[in-house]
Amino acid sequence: MEKPEILDEALERARSLAKEVGHVIRDEARRMAVQYKGDGSEVTNADVAAERVLRERLQGWYPHAQILGEEFGGEPRAVSGWQWILDPIDGTTSFSIGSPAYGTLIGLLVDGEPALGVIHFPATGESYFARSGGGTWFEDGDRPVRVRVSGVKTLGEAFGSTCGIQKSDIVEPNETAIVRLKPIIARARKFRIVGDCLQHALVARGRVDLAIDATMSPWDNAALIPVLAEAGAALGTLRGSRDFVFGGSLISAASPELLEQVLGVLRGDA
Repeated sequence: MEKPEILDEALERARSLAKEVGHVIRDEARRMAVQYKGDGSEVTNADVAAERVLRERLQGWYPHAQILGEEFGGEPRAVSGWQWILDPIDGTTSFSIGSPAYGTLIGLLVDGEPALGVIHFPATGESYFARSGGGTWFEDGDRPVRVRVSGVKTLGEAFGSTCGIQKSDIVEPNETAIVRLKPIIARARKFRIVGDCLQHALVARGRVDLAIDATMSPWDNAALIPVLAEAGAALGTLRGSRDFVFGGSLISAASPELLEQVLGVLRGDA
């Protein structure tokens, strides 16, 4: 891993860049144009314009680093050296209908290991950021404050969330469902649908205790992992992978005990 001072400089640049891109996104939103990809997901003029700015700035600062982004691609696996992983608008569906629950994600891997992450919410001006060994911080216009998970240990005490019910037993037969949400919802103290990166950011801040995402791409995960890990979150995937960036799903929990209980329910053990 790089020296802390090198990562600190990269983190400051990423934080500033995320805010710059927030202005681009809000400007582009005034002339919203939505198209659909082959998988049916939305892409807007703002997604494309924002990723162009992200890539231009990062390539200027770090010409030898590789870049993987949702809109313009890149190497879809961990590589040696620096690899920036970008999602200009995480939650494009929310953005396209006028909901503020979308974020810009900037993550950095160093030799395949998550080194720093920035989650910025352009509609509210809030940011979460972290670098390896430096803690997780929340900023809403005032001086950043350090945040941590709640530490809740049991599902019965937990406020849980997911970003949607697709691929769950709510909409699919149990034998084909990827996620057994019904027993999670039944046992949790409270459960809500919270959009995309926002739910994991709220886990890091201690406002939500559990967040489940059944389908995640590396650009969805890369920025989240340092923010969650440095806040003390326990991380898992639906298939048991320890590669949280490229693992295809993500579960974040307020404690190892809560994560293990949730994984047991999802496996059908309890």
